[in-house]
Amino acid sequence: MPDSQDRVRKLFREHLDPDRDPDFAVGLGDSGVSSIDAVEFVKKVGEAFEVVIPPAAVAEFQTLGDLVSYIDTHGK
Repeated sequence: MPDSQDRVRKLFREHLDPDRDPDFAVGLGDSGVSSIDAVEFVKKVGEAFEVVIPPAAVAEFQTLGDLVSYIDTHGK
């Protein structure tokens, strides 16, 4: 089974930008992703990993790597 970062990378390419890999050291906004698309993406990631990601947690994510860490900590 692929690790969380690989799965998030695949979701990023499917839902946000098929032509590039995400930079896990920066936030989605810093990657040129609109806030609306970022919220929708985090929701899709949560669904894919079967993890509830509350808005308060999302607000604390500084980087895409933080999202992966959250999933690794709270996922099944």
